[in-house]
Amino acid sequence: MSQILLTVAYLGTNYSGFQVQNGSFGKKTVQQVLQEALASLYRLEIPVKGCSRTDSGVHAKDFKLTYRTEPGMPEIPFPQLPEALNRFLPPDISVLSACSVPDSFHVRYDVEQKEYEYLILNTRIRDPFWEGRAWHVIPALDRDRMKSAASFFRGPHDFSAFMASGSSVRNTVRTVFRSEVTTDGDLIRFAVSADGFLYNMVRILAGTIVACGLSRISPEQIPDILRSADRSEAGETAPACGLYLSRVQYRKDTGLSV
Repeated sequence: MSQILLTVAYLGTNYSGFQVQNGSFGKKTVQQVLQEALASLYRLEIPVKGCSRTDSGVHAKDFKLTYRTEPGMPEIPFPQLPEALNRFLPPDISVLSACSVPDSFHVRYDVEQKEYEYLILNTRIRDPFWEGRAWHVIPALDRDRMKSAASFFRGPHDFSAFMASGSSVRNTVRTVFRSEVTTDGDLIRFAVSADGFLYNMVRILAGTIVACGLSRISPEQIPDILRSADRSEAGETAPACGLYLSRVQYRKDTGLSV
């Protein structure tokens, strides 16, 4: 028996997040669809474990998941495995690569840091090609204020003010390694990497940065908001459609270079 690591990309628009759970309101989850594809390929029910629990409507460019093979299962060469699985997957989910990992490897707990991107389309007229893939903000945003606001999130902080209300997490300190805003025409990209994220943290960070761009919050207020640990002091929770899991990095002692 061996453990296989898959790298997967998906558009989350049609799914109730990654993880199978009750109350998905008729939408499938990405985990469910991938397990069905594995069952079709191997003719055996195979559970998978994911590196994260993305919410409904959230996308991923570099999602990692693992499953274990059983004795007697077909041995499919890793270069051919993505193509073999993709034959059973819908167009909005794609397996990009596959490799073997040690039995001791844990796809979630061995993560050293994750990076997310949040995309904002700042135009008066909506663009149908970005529907479900970016947050459409109509009023003109001050990009310099947004860039300044993002810089205040770097470093170790208590991010209680940027966590969804009602979360039961006790340790709310996270270290942000990268937090920056870049622009490309009408598209604004907020990139943030950290050793971990609280529930809805990236979406609240993005909502706060947009509030700064609209001059509703001053970038210089960010340190006070962090110290307040008060969710009501931060900006709104940005829509799920603009959020992408863009990179997952594992600890060096796992030996992974993917």
